[in-house]
Amino acid sequence: MNCSYRDFFVSATDGLKLYARDYGSETGDALPVICLPGLARTSEDFHDLAEALSRDPSHPRRVLSLDYRGRGRSEWDEDWRNYDLKIELDDTLRMLAAAGIERAIFIGTSRGGLITMALSAVRPELIAGAVLNDVGPVLEAKGLMRIRGYVGKLSTPRTMSEAAEILRQISQSQFPLYTYEQWERMARGTWRESEDGFVLNYDPNLAKNLETLDLEGPLPDLWPLFENLKPVPLLVIRGNNSDLLTVETLRMMQERHPHLTAITLPDQGHTPSLDGDLIQIIRDFAVGVDVQD
Repeated sequence: MNCSYRDFFVSATDGLKLYARDYGSETGDALPVICLPGLARTSEDFHDLAEALSRDPSHPRRVLSLDYRGRGRSEWDEDWRNYDLKIELDDTLRMLAAAGIERAIFIGTSRGGLITMALSAVRPELIAGAVLNDVGPVLEAKGLMRIRGYVGKLSTPRTMSEAAEILRQISQSQFPLYTYEQWERMARGTWRESEDGFVLNYDPNLAKNLETLDLEGPLPDLWPLFENLKPVPLLVIRGNNSDLLTVETLRMMQERHPHLTAITLPDQGHTPSLDGDLIQIIRDFAVGVDVQD
C-alpha cells in the first residue's frame, strides 16, 4: 500500500478493469487535477507532480492519475483495435464519473493531450483549464515514425541498468543532458519486474495501431478540437528538441488561443518530464485557474 495515493479501479463500458492513482482529499475548494499520460506511459510519470499538488500547504487538491487500458495496472485488451483514442476517451469519462469529478484541470502528456482536446469537444464543461505537454493540433510524421520504431519493439533488459541504457540509446538525441538517474527513472516507467524477469509496462500490441497510420499522407486535422480549448486557460510545454510539436505549430497555437502560456524547455525533447521547476509552474497555473473559474 502506498500512503500518498489510493488505488482506484473502474470497469470500462466493455467490462475491462481500469486503474488510476487517487491522490489527496476528495473535499476542498481547489479544483481537482486529472493526469493523462503518453501513449505507452503510465500514472507513474506524474507521481512527483501529483504528490506536490495534493500536498500543497495553501491549495491542496485531489489528483487522479490514469492508466489507460493496456497500460500499467489497467487490464490489457484482447483486441488491439480497442487501443483507440475514442475508446480511451470513453474510458476517461467513465473514470471521471465514477470519481464524481464534474470539473477539473487536465494535464495531458502527448496522447493525453489529444484526449484532452477530444474531451473539450464532447464535454467542454468538464475542463476548467488544461496543460498540454509537448503536443498540439499538428502531429509531425517524423516524430510519429520515431515512436513507431520502438513502441512494442524494445529488447528485454536483464537489469535496470541495462533498461536505462536501452532507453538512452533510443532517445539520447531528445534528452542529451539526461543523467543515469533520469534514464533509470524513465526505465522504471517502461518495464516492471516480474518473477520471469523484466516485462513491458504496457501491451506490446499498442504498436499494431501505430502500424496502421499512413505517415506518407496528410494526418488528421486537429485544429477544430484545439479551438474548443479557447475559453479556458491553457499552458503548453514544449521540449526544444521535440520532433512532434514544432516551433511553428506552437506559434500558431499562440495566435489562435487568447489565454495560452507557452514554455519551451532547453535540452528536452518528446516528452519533457514534469518535475523540477515545472512542478511550481504547474502549481501556479492551477491556482490561477482556481481564481478564474
